[in-house]
Amino acid sequence: MKRLRILAALATAGVGAAVCVAVMTPQASAAVGSATGFAASNGGTTGGAGGQTVRATTGTQIHAALCNRASSSTPITIQVEGTINHGNTTKVSGGSCNTAADVIELKQISNVTILGVGNGAVFDQIGIHIREARNIIIQNVTVRNVKKSGSPTSNGGDAIGMESGVRNVWVDHVTLEASGGESEGFDGLFDMKDDTQYVTLSYSIMRNSGRGGLVGSSESDRSNGYISYHNNLFENLDSRVPLLRGGIAHIYNNHYVNIRESGINSRAGGRARVDNNYFQTSKDVLGTFYTSEAGYWQVSGNIFDRVTWSARSGDTNPAGPNPTSNTSVSIPYSFRLDGANCVPDIVRQTAGANKGIRTSNGNCTPTNPTTGPTNNPTSGPTNNPTPGPTTPPSGTNLSIGADSDGSSKASGTSYGDVRDGNMGTAWGPSGATGQISIKWGTATRVSRVNIREASGSVGSIRSWRLLNHDTGAVLATGSTAGVISFTATSLRKITLDITSSSGAPRVAEFETYAS
Repeated sequence: MKRLRILAALATAGVGAAVCVAVMTPQASAAVGSATGFAASNGGTTGGAGGQTVRATTGTQIHAALCNRASSSTPITIQVEGTINHGNTTKVSGGSCNTAADVIELKQISNVTILGVGNGAVFDQIGIHIREARNIIIQNVTVRNVKKSGSPTSNGGDAIGMESGVRNVWVDHVTLEASGGESEGFDGLFDMKDDTQYVTLSYSIMRNSGRGGLVGSSESDRSNGYISYHNNLFENLDSRVPLLRGGIAHIYNNHYVNIRESGINSRAGGRARVDNNYFQTSKDVLGTFYTSEAGYWQVSGNIFDRVTWSARSGDTNPAGPNPTSNTSVSIPYSFRLDGANCVPDIVRQTAGANKGIRTSNGNCTPTNPTTGPTNNPTSGPTNNPTPGPTTPPSGTNLSIGADSDGSSKASGTSYGDVRDGNMGTAWGPSGATGQISIKWGTATRVSRVNIREASGSVGSIRSWRLLNHDTGAVLATGSTAGVISFTATSLRKITLDITSSSGAPRVAEFETYAS
């Protein structure tokens, strides 16, 4: 397979290893703007909003910041400046992290923002690996020249790779690039597999690689989906922009330039909504390729400028030369569409790291951030608790007679203390954050919860998420304990995830009700 070769490889910055702990800043900060696309669904993506802010100039300091948290879910924003590489990225151990050398490891954690600041953040030949993680934001960074073969290697060759039960990731204003294709040792720039859902890639650049990114590692890996790609530049790539195996992707307002072999490859039942993109000087930018298992697409408002199309034969099934829809894809969130004719210009001015985190206003005009970093998405979770009475719900408390467990507990407390009907007993996490669950042997319908804090601890819980533990879906979020109402859901296990608190939180009763 013919691979693009760059005339000169990007320079490698050699930085000595550093193991000092990152400096803590007293004022909290967060990503600029709010998550968009599918990352704003399923309860929303807020990253480290509301938590501590840490400055890091080495990979080791990034790992140390994760490991120094009270728990693996304690919110944190890590502001990164400088070059992160193999020489300054080592493994750090701790109860709130699971790191490794030679890769930035976001593994078995949640509620984290990585934000490039100052003169910029460059991850040079070292990838970012997101595994068994939730609520992650990566913004305003460059990741370049990550290899799977040759030397040095990192992250299986992926610039950013996600796998194994990942939920709610927003990657925004980043630059992901390589210096060639598979024969030069590079793999994907933005890969998702093994049950990765609710992800958005926005205002970013993917360029100079053989492979853009995949959704699903094989024809049988169809557990991924709900991915949004918008306002990105895909340039000088062979294929996989993206390769969609099963699942749903919304692809809009992107500029495709010099896609050499195939572009949006929807296959194995995948469904792509393709709106107002500008495809330029490229080949086979939409269709089903390299398989007999068909995928589907809905197209609207796209411009095909000097695009060539192969003849249909065997496992080559391009959508062109006159692409028409063969499915319909409903999008559950609101979005703004620029006309495809202005997409090249608006993407040129906004996409990538170190562009001032500019966005489009939906009228073909770039806009600067109007405010500083915000702690919460303006749209908020899609299923916030509805305002309701603060008095306890009526009916049967379904927690009585159920089972319970959690992620951690303080000395002298029991998980069962939250379902015994006794306000004199209480469970508390070992730190300021933690999880407590109610579970049943069979699916049980629940629409209201009452979190009752113990005497002397009322008001300690400052932020929380209520989770459908069966699916990982966020049922509700909030900042004070009490009565929580949400859309009635049948589940076997419901979890209260305490993400911040003052002092030591203590939950006397975790009551559940059908109505």
